[in-house]
Parts: sequence; C-alpha cells; structure tokens
Amino acid sequence: MQTILVAGAGKSSIYLIEYLLNNASRNKWKVIVADGSKEAIEEKVKNHPCSEVAVIDITDSTQREPLVEKADMVVSLMPPHLHIHLAKDCLKHKKNLITSSYISPEMKAMDADVKAAGLMFMCEMGLDPGIDHMTANQIIHSIERVASSITSFKSYCGGLIAPSSDNNPWHYKFSWNPKNIITAGADGAHYLQNGKEVTVPYEAMFDNCKKIKVDGLGSLAYYPNRDSLRYLDLYHVPEIKTFIRATLRYPTFCKGWQAIILLKLNDQKDSIDTTNLSYEDWVKQKTGYESGSISSHIQNKLGEDGDSKTMEILSWLGIFDDVKINQGNISSADILLNLLLQKWEMAPEDKDMVVMQHEVEYMHRGDKIKMTSTMVIEGESRDHSAMAKTVGLPMAILAKMVLTNKIVPPAGVLIPSMPAVYRPVLTELKHHGIEFIETVS
Repeated sequence: MQTILVAGAGKSSIYLIEYLLNNASRNKWKVIVADGSKEAIEEKVKNHPCSEVAVIDITDSTQREPLVEKADMVVSLMPPHLHIHLAKDCLKHKKNLITSSYISPEMKAMDADVKAAGLMFMCEMGLDPGIDHMTANQIIHSIERVASSITSFKSYCGGLIAPSSDNNPWHYKFSWNPKNIITAGADGAHYLQNGKEVTVPYEAMFDNCKKIKVDGLGSLAYYPNRDSLRYLDLYHVPEIKTFIRATLRYPTFCKGWQAIILLKLNDQKDSIDTTNLSYEDWVKQKTGYESGSISSHIQNKLGEDGDSKTMEILSWLGIFDDVKINQGNISSADILLNLLLQKWEMAPEDKDMVVMQHEVEYMHRGDKIKMTSTMVIEGESRDHSAMAKTVGLPMAILAKMVLTNKIVPPAGVLIPSMPAVYRPVLTELKHHGIEFIETVS
C-alpha cells in the first residue's frame, strides 16, 4: 500500500482530497490529511475508509516528520512560508513533493541537493502558478515548431465572482485565502514591454489598470503579477519583446483597491488600539483628518468628487461607519481584513469563476499572427469552487501519475514546464472540464 500525505485542508483542498480518495481503493492508497483543524479535515475526508486524520502543528517536527517519513508522496497546500518545513523533511527521507506555491528562495536553494537525491519537488503546480505554466509552455512549444519567432506573450488569470452571484459594487468575493488579497501586489511588479523592462511600485499597482476583452464577459482589468522576468528563461523565450503575467479583476475593484492603498488602510506594520474605536475613527486616524465631514476629507485626499464610484464602494465597505471595532491592538491590515470577511463572504449557494487568458503574438512566413487561448470556469458552490478545482486537481493528477508510473518524476526544484508533465496532466484536466478555447487572427 502506498501512502499520500496531504498537508492542508483549507479552501483549496476539497477537489484534491476528493480526487485522491476516489482513486485510493483501486490504487491501494492511504491518504493522510494533516491540518491544525480536525473539523476542516473531517469535512473533506467524510470518514472515507482510505483516509486518515492527522491534527498537527505543521511547524512541530515531532508531529510532522513521522508523517513525511511514512509517505510515498507529499502534497502541500499549506501557506507558502510553511512548505519549507515539509521540503526539508522530504529531502531527509527521500520523498517527492508537490506544492501549489511560487518557488521561494529557500526552496530554490535546495535544488542541487534535491537533484542529487533524484527527487522531484514540483512547485507552482496549481492554477496561477500552475495551469498557466503548463498551457503557456504547450502553446509556446507548438508555435516554435512552425514559427520563426514569438514576439509577445501576455498571460492573465483571475479568481472572480460568477455573474450570477455578483451582487456587490466591488464585484468581488473571497474564493481563496483572504489574506492573500490584502497583500496582493505588495512587492511591486516587473515585466517586459516592447523590449524595455518596466517596474511598477506597489503604490501605483492598481492605478489606471489596463483592460482586456474576454469572450462572454466583456472587459476585465488587469494589474501586473510579481516578477514576470524570472520566467523568461524558464519559458525559454529570451529574445521576446513583450512578456507579462497579470492578475484579472473587474475594473471597479482596481479603482477601490488603489484608494485603499493610498489611504494606507491595508498597512501591515502599524499597530492600532481598537478599544472603543469606530471604523470612522480608524480612517480619521490613518488619514490625518482635522475637521469637516469624513467624506469630504477622503474625497480631497483621493482627488475624487462626491458622486464618484470610488467613494460609493468605499462607503459600502463600512469604513466610514460609527461602528466599534474592539479587537485590541491589531494592524490596519487586520482591521480591514476582518471587515472584508463580512462584506466579501461567499454565501453557500454562491459560485465563483476562474478566468485565464493567454495572448501570444508571433511571426509566421512573414505574417504577424495573434493567438488567444481562454479558459472560463464557474464553480458549483462556495465549497466546490472553481478556484479549489483548478488549484487542487493539477496537483492530485500529477501525484497519481507519478505513483502509478505514468510519469517519470523529473529531478530538482521545478515548475511544470516540461512536456512529459504538462501533456498528460492537461489531457486529464480536459476530462474534468478544465480546457481552453483558442482563436487565431
């Protein structure tokens, strides 16, 4: 019997765990699900006979390491900074590892040792990063076989609310880790535009977001995602002129979040005593309020007029309300997050939506060709979300294919850019409704 250790039973884990358990009996697997919350694990495994519950503190090596030692495969959906604990155990006990997160500097530093051990640490194996890498490389490799050069590559992805469940002025609800929304873009962004490197600081990230057209949805706004340039070599397109990876939102969201940044309401480093402090008091304290109405003060601060969409959506959040916070000494980011958890919570029947679109321009026999490849997927419900499906299934499929010898695991700290991995995984994802529609013009 083979053993799979799944670390993490949060929002994005349900499809991954269900897939592994659905395949467990025929493959003689035991699936151990480890998390700090017994309730979260039990919600996912539902007393499946091939499952085992492990309520642990993932940072405690005495609880974590024995599970890694007896596993044949480790799959981690833990927060990014916790993967390294599992990675060190996997290296020590010679176990393959799959994660959905970006390769951290600490993980990257393990590459030589992981290769020497003949192990696969496949990172960025979820949605974005993950499906984007696999489909992008599939497109790039197919174009390179017939074209002289790829001149532009733009990749967009966003976790959004489905139109049928879109009932707030931000056009957004939480379908994944809420804390990631608070910190999105905090490190700025770096990309290539017409042969020139462009750096965008956090303060300007959401300012005047550009738009793209998505069939059936109309216009969506985008902001650049982290350091796109680190993928130039990984995608093997060193001579490309434009290369950008970006995150999709509805245009209104970008306007509102730019205001949040300018007002410093998502500051993670301050400390606010919220005892008997209202949301209005907090905003006044953070923005240098002196006199007059809070609305007029914020309008002047943002350079907005009283009827602006930005002021409307800020007011809807409740940040100008005389409602007490009373949460002790916490940061502005935590105050904002607690408010958003109330405002952006998905109802049980709500559906989310994942949109991914690649736009590739290349030369073929002297003609400039543009290929657009688009995926739009709606979730089934709050729990069975499109986000959970697209993050969890690629990881689960790779785990299955390695354990059943359908894929020979490549060695090193990697992303899924190689045909031996992306071809079979993308083929199976199509059977689950995760596929792209391509147009060429």
